[in-house]
Formats: sequence, C-alpha cells, structure tokens
Amino acid sequence: MSKPDEEKIGQDQKFAPSMLEALVCPLTHSLLEYNSETQELISRKASLAFPIRNGIPIMLVDAARSIDTD
Repeated sequence: MSKPDEEKIGQDQKFAPSMLEALVCPLTHSLLEYNSETQELISRKASLAFPIRNGIPIMLVDAARSIDTD
C-alpha cells in the first residue's frame, strides 16, 4: 500500500470533532468533550467516557467507562 493510501485510511478512521454539535450524552443529554489522546467523548455530568472506535463514537452507557471529574 502506498503512503497516500495509508494516510487516507488513517484520516477515514479519525473522529470528526464537528460531530460534537450533533452528539449529546445518552444518559444526561448534556454536551460532550472530545479527548483526542484517549479517543473518547467525555460526559462530565455523567462522569463517563464513551470510546471512539475506527472513528465511530460508541454512545452506549454499557460501553462507557467511569471517570473522576475532580
């Protein structure tokens, strides 16, 4: 696979932060924050981090991990 093809695949799998305008926490309906380092969407109000896999946010409470909001 050539370098441009590899870069295109990498770009296709990234989360588009502009999606934050359309997504809310499924539990609290509050706004989410994007953490690019952990590839998660953070709901501070619910103290949950929703994973992003292959550029797709997994917005299931059962798939989220608990976080400290201190």
